[in-house]
Amino acid sequence: MEFELTDEQRALRDVIHTFVAAEVRSRARHTDETGEFNWPAVRKMGPLGLLGLEVPEEYGGAALDAISVAIAVEELGWACGSTALAIAAHNGLGLGPVVAFGSEEQKQYWLPRLTSGQGKLACLSLTEPGAGSDLKGGVRTRAVREGDSWVINGAKMWMTNASISDLMVVLCRTGDEGSNALSHILVPSDTPGVVIGPPQKKMGLHGSPTHAVAFDGVRVPAENLLGVEGRGLQQTMMTLDSGRVGIGALAIGLAQAAYEEAVKYAKEREAFGQPIANFQAIQWMLADAATEIEAARLMVYKAAWLKGLKRPYGKMASMAKLFATEMSERVCRNAIQIHGGYGYSSEFEVERMYRDTRLMTIGEGTSEIQRMVIARHILG
Repeated sequence: MEFELTDEQRALRDVIHTFVAAEVRSRARHTDETGEFNWPAVRKMGPLGLLGLEVPEEYGGAALDAISVAIAVEELGWACGSTALAIAAHNGLGLGPVVAFGSEEQKQYWLPRLTSGQGKLACLSLTEPGAGSDLKGGVRTRAVREGDSWVINGAKMWMTNASISDLMVVLCRTGDEGSNALSHILVPSDTPGVVIGPPQKKMGLHGSPTHAVAFDGVRVPAENLLGVEGRGLQQTMMTLDSGRVGIGALAIGLAQAAYEEAVKYAKEREAFGQPIANFQAIQWMLADAATEIEAARLMVYKAAWLKGLKRPYGKMASMAKLFATEMSERVCRNAIQIHGGYGYSSEFEVERMYRDTRLMTIGEGTSEIQRMVIARHILG
């Protein structure tokens, strides 16, 4: 595939890079150390279109093509893993299902509110204490139809954005066992019976709040069903295909930032009377990083390109997510190695980047699940 960014895509990248360098990366350490979500920057993202990347313009979105979305998420990842994950989850996992499966009334009500930057964000609720990768058989949160309402009871885990959201897209069991037993229900976050637990204590991504959430007799109107009843699993898989492109792009951004820090340090740090950049061991780590970042970026762009053409892209999305996230962990690890003892200190940015990128091989389908998905495509 011959590939070159358009003038519009390059201009978008430059605008976003300038914005995140000033508003997001400058606060990345504070965000990590305090766990405070970077609302000042996010409020400014609405007018830039960053809170409605793929939302049609008539609903207040930017209506970007899929490659431009990947570019935007990569730049956010370069600036701050925490902020990038929250915004990527808002766009891909929260708004994505509403754009793809929502009724006209749902789109008109929710999308302008969630893209403006004046309200809060959106989130997707899948994982449960006993159901991570096994959504088909493991989801126990149940929604029961009572007259003109759905009543939801259950518990979810690892819900990104729960405490900073206005809307939750909740995967519920609405039928008996099987692939047609799950549905998506739209739940406003302030609905009585929604109990959001304290932020989870995590290795990294401290400024991206993650919560356990209980649903205790939560009652919402029947028209809050998103898409087709019984098609929640299939809608989730489609949403995750798109989200994997985003996570791959985010991981590339983190790797790019760590690589840049490593190059800078290697040129400045001296050992045995010369910059450590002169030593072959350092050069090889930097060469591997540059090569793998470039390869991962092209894989993510290809997955996004296929998505934009409305061609099957699930296999490519899994390949891109698998390679980009594992690549990012290697690059961030080696950036610490190049920094030596200083790399292990929180005074240097590469330590935070390594902790932040560690989630990327787990979230939205582990590396092991990606390999299973890819194998299924290969073997039919």
